[in-house]
Amino acid sequence: MKKIVLPILAGLVLASSAIAAPEKLRVVGSWGHLTMFSEFEKPYWKKEFKKSFPNTSTRVTSLGQVKLKGSAVYRQLAKGSFDVVSTVGGYVVSDSQTLAGLDLPAIAPDIQTAKKIVNAYKPTLAKALAKDFNAILLGVTPYPAQILFCNEKIDSLSDLKGKKVRAGSWTTAEYLDGLGATGVTPPFSEIASALQRGVLDCAIGGGLSGYSSGWGNISKYLYPIPVGGWAYVLTAMNMETWNKFSKEEQEKLISSYNTNVIEPVWAKSDFESIEGVKCLTGQDCSYGKSYNMNLVQFKEKDIAISKKILEERVLPKWSQKVSSEVVNEWNNSVGKVVNLKAEKE
Repeated sequence: MKKIVLPILAGLVLASSAIAAPEKLRVVGSWGHLTMFSEFEKPYWKKEFKKSFPNTSTRVTSLGQVKLKGSAVYRQLAKGSFDVVSTVGGYVVSDSQTLAGLDLPAIAPDIQTAKKIVNAYKPTLAKALAKDFNAILLGVTPYPAQILFCNEKIDSLSDLKGKKVRAGSWTTAEYLDGLGATGVTPPFSEIASALQRGVLDCAIGGGLSGYSSGWGNISKYLYPIPVGGWAYVLTAMNMETWNKFSKEEQEKLISSYNTNVIEPVWAKSDFESIEGVKCLTGQDCSYGKSYNMNLVQFKEKDIAISKKILEERVLPKWSQKVSSEVVNEWNNSVGKVVNLKAEKE
């Protein structure tokens, strides 16, 4: 039967004349040692997906196993080397600056705001993935709030001046530079050793992610202000793979992924944002032993400082890296959620 591929319509489910799902999928999930992969992504592709698509075999690996840094894993997705990839959006913005507009530093102080931002910006993300990576967006999920770990005592964000701090993306690095710190972006797997050797003074990361990676043994001070965003994981499927599914199968896949991965990960990330702080600072920890990091009391003035840097430094630099169309879409989606406006010179 002759295959007909319909034109791409951003924001809509694509149709295909194929009558059956592909025989196999090569899936790369997020970081294997964290709960997003172990509790949700891997079980979904190995079990729940098979209930709807019993004739499709799945091979599931994690980011750490494929050992591809930055945008490389999405480049391989675009080529068809992988069928599905889940990776942190901040890792791949060098190839698609539109994605950086999702997770700007200090823009979402709570998970409710974070979810509103994602829902508002999703159509723009979908178009960017189709254009830049030949891929369909399956969903966006957050890691826990990205907070501050430090080796030396800090009382507020002003104490970061002169320090080297790990950031998850260039936008967060730019924000840190605005504080007088030096923002650097090493791979997640290298952060623990960099903190231990003093190459980094501080690091921004998820509380429970840091806990699971042993940062509580290395860092002494924890400041739970979500300055680093939410490290959203974008899950995308190669366009050619997607078009092998019938329209009904595409709808079933999107619904199933939303029910079994997206919705429960959002709920778990909210829990883990709170639990991570408890586990790192000597409180009751449902994940096992607690570390004894010093908990730095939250300073309201730091929220105002963060917003000022975002408005005056980060947002203007981002807007110059993307098209006027993207800036307008951001203003009409994310901008309305957080009451900010990006300007294009």
